[in-house]
Amino acid sequence: MNSRQMYEKIKERLVAHPHWTFRFDAKQDAMRVEDRRTKKGVTISLPGVIAKWHEQKDEAVREVVYYVEQTLKTMEEDAALSGNERNIYPVIRSASFPTETKEGVPLLFDDHTAETRIYYALDLGKTYRLIDERMLEKDNWSRERVKEIARFNVRSLPTPVKEDRVADNVFYFVNTNDGYDASRILNESFLADMRARVEGTMAVAVPHQDVLVIADVRNDIGYDVLAQMTMSFFAGGRVPITALSFLYENGKLEPIFILGKKRRT
Repeated sequence: MNSRQMYEKIKERLVAHPHWTFRFDAKQDAMRVEDRRTKKGVTISLPGVIAKWHEQKDEAVREVVYYVEQTLKTMEEDAALSGNERNIYPVIRSASFPTETKEGVPLLFDDHTAETRIYYALDLGKTYRLIDERMLEKDNWSRERVKEIARFNVRSLPTPVKEDRVADNVFYFVNTNDGYDASRILNESFLADMRARVEGTMAVAVPHQDVLVIADVRNDIGYDVLAQMTMSFFAGGRVPITALSFLYENGKLEPIFILGKKRRT
């Protein structure tokens, strides 16, 4: 299965929508779906879908189709911030993620690390919409108000962790699939609690939006396992963020480059 074949497979499921257009971007290895009426759409990274297809087959395609249909349907609606305060959350994206909409409207975002940025989203139930300057102006909201509410809401999310052990290293996973698993990296009290639980070196990873990985690295093998795990999640995620991991020390996140067996910088 290559990117062109996956593009055709997804397109075949979506052509029933007469107002939608489809474009294959070979250079970016991506697919763009837009609604002619709203001039809005979504871009799908095809390698991640293909990686998931090799494991889940048709279920991976159905998941993408559902995501596209729900997202474009939501874009037809006029979303408001006022009255939806409980539905505003931060979302983590890569540092290369666009800073404005396709219409040229600036998105609301903050720098996070050298690899990541914090954007802000209005949860609409089955999907969410990134908050832009036009939405702020419409509701007469300040950027600070959105950020304060979003940070409060993400701290209120549950943080269940699953545990796995490999070669005496311990790995913890937050994977609720609510769309904000990676966002929990902004919950400072949760990270502090995990740091108290970790016996070795604490590392954190957000390979895609639906998982947060916390590693208790107790030997050099742990770094190799973390690197392989993060790359695998990054390749298979619907919204990939970064394949790099971060050391967590004194409340700060520092990117680490794992070069090979028993080496890191």
